[in-house]
Amino acid sequence: MDESTEVLVLGGGPGGYTAAFRAADLGKRVVLVERHSKLGGVCLNVGCIPSKALLHVARVMEEAADLDRHGVTFGKPKLDLDKIRGFKSSVVDRLTKGLGALAKQRQVEVIQGEGRFTSANSLAVESGTETKAIAFESAIVAVGSRVVEIPGVPYDDARVIDSTGALELRDIPKRLLVIGGGIIGLEMATIYGALGSELTIVEMLDQLIPGCDPDLVKPLERRLKRRYKAKIHLETKMSGIKTLKSGLEVTFEGARAPEPSVFDEVLVAVGRRPNGDNIGAEAAGLAVDERGFISVDSQQRSNVPHIFAIGDVTGQPMLAHKATHEGKVAAEVASGLESGFDARVIPSVAYTDPEIAWVGLTETEAAATGVAYEKGAFPWSASGRSLGMGRSDGLTKILFDPETKRVLGAGIVGPNAGDLIAELALAIEMDCEAADLSLTIHPHPTLSETIALAAEVFEGTITDLYVPKKTGS
Repeated sequence: MDESTEVLVLGGGPGGYTAAFRAADLGKRVVLVERHSKLGGVCLNVGCIPSKALLHVARVMEEAADLDRHGVTFGKPKLDLDKIRGFKSSVVDRLTKGLGALAKQRQVEVIQGEGRFTSANSLAVESGTETKAIAFESAIVAVGSRVVEIPGVPYDDARVIDSTGALELRDIPKRLLVIGGGIIGLEMATIYGALGSELTIVEMLDQLIPGCDPDLVKPLERRLKRRYKAKIHLETKMSGIKTLKSGLEVTFEGARAPEPSVFDEVLVAVGRRPNGDNIGAEAAGLAVDERGFISVDSQQRSNVPHIFAIGDVTGQPMLAHKATHEGKVAAEVASGLESGFDARVIPSVAYTDPEIAWVGLTETEAAATGVAYEKGAFPWSASGRSLGMGRSDGLTKILFDPETKRVLGAGIVGPNAGDLIAELALAIEMDCEAADLSLTIHPHPTLSETIALAAEVFEGTITDLYVPKKTGS
């Protein structure tokens, strides 16, 4: 072995660097192996963070345009793509440099290269022509995921892009096709729509953001159509792409499939696949299923007791905030502490315009599983704050247990929904009842008070709306 360590972390994304830093804080000697030159993984470098920087640009542009209806008119935006890219890169650079500094402060050794297990207690790291062998006592696998590729798509054509390519913002295509109506595809559509692309979105299932409640998705769908004149085709699949000098000719199939059309660029955003299948897992005796996932217990242990796994590679949901919590658990258990991942709920957010956020039980899940619930919903058309923002298309809804009155789940659609949903995640974790929400005095006028008002709708104490009393109540 070229060197040895107590804890080896494979992968430097949100889960990986969190695990490495926590283990170091607990006194462990830590080596962090990352294949890219900077820490942060997909999320920080080519995912969550740069996309939010561009979504901020898009949102400010949209808000400025919306003011025209209220008497303030700006001129047509002039796009300087170099400066926009520079802003996005500056955000990423600041955070990655910060992570590098944190690693040094904690004396975490960062090794760049591709890591593959060579045994249950050793890893080989390849960097260029050099290979370094590292022995470890415990390992934490945090290798993330990669984009799913569709067979038959000409990925060698630069006009076919994935989310990483979309965030490079090489240009603004006049005609953009988004294949996949999930969160990633719709966030990219929001950015490019605001920047001026003509949007076409195809989704093979019967609604955008499959799995999310339809009443939360509808305001987004309406805005995409109204604001960007987006063409949205549900229950539709891309069946072929032909490369032409004039563009990419795409054919479709499905009951409601449109005629073949030519696009300047095609964004493929149909999901992600875990990277558990390319880390030499078999050499360590590590079990990886046919999809690339590693099964773990509540302590993040794999079938090899001293090897842990966290983040995307352990299963859905593939979210950075899930990975960071799992990273802390793995580091603590590897350091001899009693710890476990016992989160009741994990919130999900689409940072589109409007944002969509949900946590816990959804109405879709309740209908499928037969779980009893009652609902309190407050429309933002009755919120002074949302009306003052020129946005009346939002909704806050909360699902309650009919017997205990405790919060089971919630969904919010509207500006800043991703920030608001945290209160409801905490409510579920704390076993809050409807009265806990309604009797907590929320500041007025804010979007946050729609949470208390939704609880009042459920209780029948609402005065901001007229809700007829149920028969017999």
